Amino acid sequence: MTELSVTSRQNPRLCHLKRLGASADYRREAGEYLCDGSKLLEEAVRWGADIREVLTSEPLPFKLPPDARVYRTSRELVAYASPLKTAQTVLFSVGMRHAEAVDGLAGALVLENLQDPGNVGTILRTANAFGIPAVLLTGDCADLYNPKTVRASMGAVFRQRAVIVTYEELAALAKTAPLYGAALHRDSADLRTLPLEGAAVAVGNEGAGLSEALLALCAGTVLIPMTDRCESLNAAVAASVLMWEMGKHTLARKP
Repeated sequence: MTELSVTSRQNPRLCHLKRLGASADYRREAGEYLCDGSKLLEEAVRWGADIREVLTSEPLPFKLPPDARVYRTSRELVAYASPLKTAQTVLFSVGMRHAEAVDGLAGALVLENLQDPGNVGTILRTANAFGIPAVLLTGDCADLYNPKTVRASMGAVFRQRAVIVTYEELAALAKTAPLYGAALHRDSADLRTLPLEGAAVAVGNEGAGLSEALLALCAGTVLIPMTDRCESLNAAVAASVLMWEMGKHTLARKP
């Protein structure tokens, strides 16, 4: 493990990390993304993530992979490089995983046009907790590797299967398992009466819901029953309720 010092805002490695946090295009070009915090770094080590560079203002209480490059710096420069309002004492870059092929839709959660990175990260975390085999993102979704997505995932970004798919790819996958759209339609099935084991569910953004193009791929729609005092749920909360129903049979079989 190589350890060097960073003392200037003009340092190329500091500039690289700052650009990773600021630009999705730069992340894709570099094949890396930015993460923050020693807890997240510990999770990255635990799950064998491809840790490239670490910028830290304090000693780390655990070992890093031998090929990770470590840069010691001040707390001020960590905050300067971080895109987040509450910067921690550690920033680090991780290599993106290679795109994974998806050959079936059974048990998957589909996200369409979910633009809040915090919601996407929370959904990844919950999907991992409930044993959802894949989260598929289509349309105009928040970047999987946005620093806010990564932070909200609490390490799930390192272990949860998440794949970006086109509508054409989703249409082909919809032939492999029933897909239900979460929608407040008059004829939507009550979640309590619809068996979801082996099915997939799609969730849209809070404002517009699912598009007509995606609803056309669905075998039906499903709604979460709630009191008449509430019109709708936050997208991440709704997805969590649905994923619990999708995964509860698998979880029940675990010792």
